[in-house]
Amino acid sequence: MSPGWSCAYLLLLPLMSLLLSPLTWSHEGLAPGCHLYPFNVTIRSDRRGTCRGTHLVYACVGYCESSAFPSRYSVLVASNFTHNITSASRCCTISKEAKVKVRLDCPRGRHHDEIEILTARACRCDMCRKSRY
Repeated sequence: MSPGWSCAYLLLLPLMSLLLSPLTWSHEGLAPGCHLYPFNVTIRSDRRGTCRGTHLVYACVGYCESSAFPSRYSVLVASNFTHNITSASRCCTISKEAKVKVRLDCPRGRHHDEIEILTARACRCDMCRKSRY
């Protein structure tokens, strides 16, 4: 996800409340690994839900292989022998995304707003980065 999108989300979230609910909540049906998972997203214009819209979107869920091993001697020396374990972590993350439009319907047919949100289109195991989570 590009840095510009994260800023857009920060601006959007105070204006709208976003509710995520899984279509199914059974871990038995999930295949091992990192894959797309469907969610219904409900967007409300305010706390009372004056205008609202629902859309099916996808998230990346699952797990990826990670490992830990003794650090090389050069790492030990550089860390004054305090970094004795090195880890290589991989996280399930979005590799392709798309914009989807959600129509917000208001009571008594007042107006119909549309808002764009992102949905995952493909997932992959990638290096874990704190800025993503």
